[in-house]
Amino acid sequence: MAGRSEPEVDETPASARTESHGGPNAALDSLGAISFPSIFGEVDRLNQFRPAILAVRWSALGVSLAIAYPERAMNPFRIIAWGAVLVIITTFRTVWPVQDKSPLRLLRAVLPEAVLTSAAVIGTGGWTSSFTFCLVTVPILMGLARGWVPALGVCLLIVGAVTLSEVLADESLTVDASQWTVELVLVSLIAGYARRILAESEEERTRNLSRIGQLADANALLFSLHRVAQSLPASLDIDESLDATMGRLHDLFDFDAAALLVLDETDGSWLVARRDRMRLPGRLTTEELPRPLQRAVALRTLVIESNLLASGGPGLAPSLTSGLYNVLVSRGSVIGLVSLEHAAANHFTDRDIELLEGFAEPAALAIDNARWFDRLRTVGAEEERSRIARDLHDRIGQSLAYLAFELDRIVKYHKKGEDVGEPLVQLREDVRSVIGEVRDTLYDLRTDVSATQGFLATLEMFVARVRERADFEITIRSDERGRLPIPQEREVFRIAQEAMVNVARHSKAEHVTVVWRCDGRTAELFIIDDGVGFGVGRSGRLDSYGLTGMRERAASIGARLDIESSPGHGTRIRCMVTAAV
Repeated sequence: MAGRSEPEVDETPASARTESHGGPNAALDSLGAISFPSIFGEVDRLNQFRPAILAVRWSALGVSLAIAYPERAMNPFRIIAWGAVLVIITTFRTVWPVQDKSPLRLLRAVLPEAVLTSAAVIGTGGWTSSFTFCLVTVPILMGLARGWVPALGVCLLIVGAVTLSEVLADESLTVDASQWTVELVLVSLIAGYARRILAESEEERTRNLSRIGQLADANALLFSLHRVAQSLPASLDIDESLDATMGRLHDLFDFDAAALLVLDETDGSWLVARRDRMRLPGRLTTEELPRPLQRAVALRTLVIESNLLASGGPGLAPSLTSGLYNVLVSRGSVIGLVSLEHAAANHFTDRDIELLEGFAEPAALAIDNARWFDRLRTVGAEEERSRIARDLHDRIGQSLAYLAFELDRIVKYHKKGEDVGEPLVQLREDVRSVIGEVRDTLYDLRTDVSATQGFLATLEMFVARVRERADFEITIRSDERGRLPIPQEREVFRIAQEAMVNVARHSKAEHVTVVWRCDGRTAELFIIDDGVGFGVGRSGRLDSYGLTGMRERAASIGARLDIESSPGHGTRIRCMVTAAV
């Protein structure tokens, strides 16, 4: 992991991992919010109240000076001197306001101001002083900074000092002392309560902004992953899938070297399917993989290396320092590996980790689907070749063998001097019959579903030709109100074609019923014959009957194929398919 000399595998789920770049503070900063200390640590609590405090300071000073102006003749020196002191204090705190980043700093700033203000009041008449209004500033400041309890404490200290000075001066307490005491206590309580309300409101705002920031980060990540899923190939070609995967890695990550390895299930080796800016052999065994990749395979999770050189082993590119490695998992098994490496240490961020974890699943699905499609396509091609070979062997091959025997027989008759005119006439008819069989076979192979010719029309053309050759009746019942995608219709037609050929060759049926229903979303095909059938588990020569090929074709388009048969009771084939989206 980053920041450690010994790299570790990060097994923390993505949902539980905190992004160092996108946490709450970053989200708030990006939105211009003021972080509140009760959540994010030591900040200036008074920052948001500073305009209000300045307004109170200058208003109290202005009122005090206005009241003191008519009294300047009675005691001009004290009023002018203490008035000047209060103006200096107010100006000083305007330029260098009190900051509440810690209780100690707050006390250091507030106590001198409280002492000087109390001294100004005591020195100009006590509770009857014109500067008594200035006493409200400190309780308000403490209330907004620390709440009503500290504000009330400072208020009582100020009240006690002014009251004590009057007692020591042998002056009797007046109504003014009681009124100002009550007023200062009320000011302290109101300031503390205002702080509580504003603080709760700010905390709620901060939490909401934090959620917004987190949701914005999540939305950005989901958008990136959505682009990954969209850009991964719609094509099922394996090369296009691998090229598209590497292209998205280039778009999403900053790396100096990358590789995409695919597991070869036949021998357990790793095929280097794609690589960028590094030299690698075509295949690697698991033992030949670098340690981070071996750990990713063993733990089936993402591995981060902040300093490959310090961890005791290089990655796929020996000269690079940091690496990000992840497994590609599909169908519950590891099918591939992604390797991203960079020359700088600690290069990959938490966002890269989140993105690669989200990237791995759609990439694995795309590659695995392409591999299976490639296998099915190979199987389909082999089955098609086998079917053509069976057609040529069972029909044309046997007919040509018969013609060869007839020619040998005619040649022997001719050598003996016998008349071969009639056998030659018969042989000519047989050759014409074989030519017709070749023509029919080639026609059947060319008959297929297209954009202009739907399944039902193609099926009727094929059945019409089967009727010409077969000695059983064929009934077609249809309800076609829409079409499936052409690739699905083609495979269903090949299933129907194979089933009809099997009936003609093996069933000895007298009647065959073909039912086709399609509404554009789902389709059903039934082929029912009254032939000899076969027992369950005793399907005979599967290569001749073509059942294996039919099942593989159904599986390739997501169809369900049911085959029911019993000796003497015929065979019932049902194929159900849902239109691919």
